[in-house]
Amino acid sequence: MKWSPQDAMQAYLHTLQLCNTHSNDEDCPLGTRNIIQPQCMEFISALAAGNQAKLMVQVTSHQGINPLTIALAVAAKHTKARFVCILLQLQDLENSRAQLSCYDLEDAVELVHGNPREVIMEFKNIDFAIIDYKFEGFLRLFEIIDVNLRGSIVVVSNILERTIGASISEVIKGRTGVECVTRSIGEGMELTRIGLMSCCQPQKKRFKRFHAITFED
Repeated sequence: MKWSPQDAMQAYLHTLQLCNTHSNDEDCPLGTRNIIQPQCMEFISALAAGNQAKLMVQVTSHQGINPLTIALAVAAKHTKARFVCILLQLQDLENSRAQLSCYDLEDAVELVHGNPREVIMEFKNIDFAIIDYKFEGFLRLFEIIDVNLRGSIVVVSNILERTIGASISEVIKGRTGVECVTRSIGEGMELTRIGLMSCCQPQKKRFKRFHAITFED
């Protein structure tokens, strides 16, 4: 995944602007007043855009879309990427569209209703994924998700209590020639970067570090 500082900067600033603009907006219930750690929202948006992810997929829980949906939608809008958000409840479709329209992001997200374990199998070489740990079938998702092994990122959210062996890195590491690096980002979130081992890459490229963006007043 080639890093684009410009895309990362634009997505970060756009997300930050949305947080500031809608922090007290009663018509947009995803405002920052309901975000535990808004800095993670901006970081995720910048990370997805900066890595120029072409296909992004989010698996939600019964709670529907959340601030991370907005983060990826902003990234998709700036990079023209495809972003699919899988919803468990059919009634969440119209409500989610209305919420996204508050941020002028309704055209940046494909809302799909269905069983995530079935829907996610339709997508190949996913570059960036967010999986809600509250979804009961998350372990099966770890096994069947088709990520881009040449470079992809999987974020697991709402990790309130770790289940033994319930880490996507434990599943991915079992694939020949693949390596993972997992880091905690904020409370209840875990980020795993996936890539081919250097010996398996034709150009001998290896992902050695995460890119971070900081701003000072």
